[in-house]
Amino acid sequence: MTDTKEIALPNRFNFNARTRVVFGDGTLDEVGELARELGFKRALVVSDHGVEQAGYVERALRSLEAAGVTGRSFLEFDCNPDTAMVERGRAAAAEFQCDSIIGLGGGSSMDCAKGINFVHSNGGTMRDYWGHGKATLPMLPMIGIPTTAGTGSEAQSYALISDSETHVKMACGDEKAAFRIAILDPTLTQSAPRTVTAAAGYDALSHSVETYGTTKGNVLSRGFAKLAFEWIEPQLETVLGDPQDGPAHSAMLLGANMAGMAIEHSMLGAAHACANPLTARYGIVHGVAVSLMLPHIVRWNAAVVDYGALYSGDLPARLIELARACGMPATLKEVGVDADSLEVLAEGAGQQWTGRFNPRPFDSKAALDLYRCAYE
Repeated sequence: MTDTKEIALPNRFNFNARTRVVFGDGTLDEVGELARELGFKRALVVSDHGVEQAGYVERALRSLEAAGVTGRSFLEFDCNPDTAMVERGRAAAAEFQCDSIIGLGGGSSMDCAKGINFVHSNGGTMRDYWGHGKATLPMLPMIGIPTTAGTGSEAQSYALISDSETHVKMACGDEKAAFRIAILDPTLTQSAPRTVTAAAGYDALSHSVETYGTTKGNVLSRGFAKLAFEWIEPQLETVLGDPQDGPAHSAMLLGANMAGMAIEHSMLGAAHACANPLTARYGIVHGVAVSLMLPHIVRWNAAVVDYGALYSGDLPARLIELARACGMPATLKEVGVDADSLEVLAEGAGQQWTGRFNPRPFDSKAALDLYRCAYE
């Protein structure tokens, strides 16, 4: 008789990969055929001026035209899309009478595309969709095309939109907001400025780390998180040193997508809960804000999370090392955060939705301790 080992079966979970992934160099030029497969007739291409200057918007529009799909671009939003920008996009969508939407760019482009879809398809304002499952009517079919290896928004059914009056970031989610297809073309990520590659790449890394330990995770989402980390961690320094390294960019883009899939089923934790008030109050770039907090929070969470299966060494030290490679600041004080504002920041962090999924109970008091650790 052979020895058998006990198998630790997972608890119940519900996992649904809603988005088809099309990966490979040059796949941007397939957007027209893929749009036609989905029945697109009039597609609003939501992108930004930097992506337009790189020539990617024109390539997408040419591909759509060749497939018999009428396309029009909407570019009038910023790196942190807010409710006013989404409303401008809604007006553009209504005027164009689009039947479909394509998000082409970084996470901001894809989040803005989702936001426009919410209010164009269901009416009201973005505030009406803060939370989950509040879209009562069907939404337009969408394709997501990331140009950075960062947010993994193409794999998620959530849009992160700031309130233009309060600057609070609202997570607005609904299964109907998931992209039907995600086109992952690694060549698009090679033209991004180094600062963008660094901030987006560190954000993707943070997603893999946070989703690995959240309370909402399951055996599949943690598997995606681990795979994402294995692809991103060794390649982040490579793409910063050699922007034309194709295999490294491919690994980063796939890793970011896998981390996005993990977020969809695991959510995030205290690092993002602490990062969002830093962006809202001080305008700190999201990836930078996350880099300032993540090592401290991993060290704090290590009391309840075994990160050994994710990384065999000193994970907080490695995260700090990668932040330095990305050119990130080391402390909150260095980026101009006022010590007197830490309590206000902590109050905001304690109210962030992602904090409730942190593996260690997280509230404003815990956030204040963590901000103090990161201050200097």
